[in-house]
Amino acid sequence: MFNLLGEIEDTTFLDVYAGSGSVGLEAASRKAKKVVFIEKNKDCVAAIRENLSKLGYEARSLVLSSDVRQGWLFLFEKQYAFDYIFADPPYDRAWIAKTMGLLFDFPVLKKDGMLILQHSVRENTNSMQAGWLIVDQRRYGDTFLTFIRKVDS
Repeated sequence: MFNLLGEIEDTTFLDVYAGSGSVGLEAASRKAKKVVFIEKNKDCVAAIRENLSKLGYEARSLVLSSDVRQGWLFLFEKQYAFDYIFADPPYDRAWIAKTMGLLFDFPVLKKDGMLILQHSVRENTNSMQAGWLIVDQRRYGDTFLTFIRKVDS
């Protein structure tokens, strides 16, 4: 994914449904200026924080231990804006639509930013809300990486 994105130095990066935090940690290692993680599993949150500390990325990161909606709302209220949002929602539960709805309700993606969805090939992204455009999609086995940008109105 990062090879497709290219240089991300000095950008802001949100890792949603962060799990182990590996994607956000990779963004930090590529010198993103701010990386935010949203994860509700307490064990995963502890592992993310421990890894950030070991790698020395604490000053450039924020870990929100909450469900995605509460974390997204917090970021919106604090006026965060991201160059990249990576979302890997649980597969086959219609969470792509929920994720897109959160982005619509609480817009934290910069005007020229990119949303990257990791999802099952069985999930449909064709019913995306108006104003969004799939600019690239890559299949890796049972998984798609879908790159989405907001279309100017």
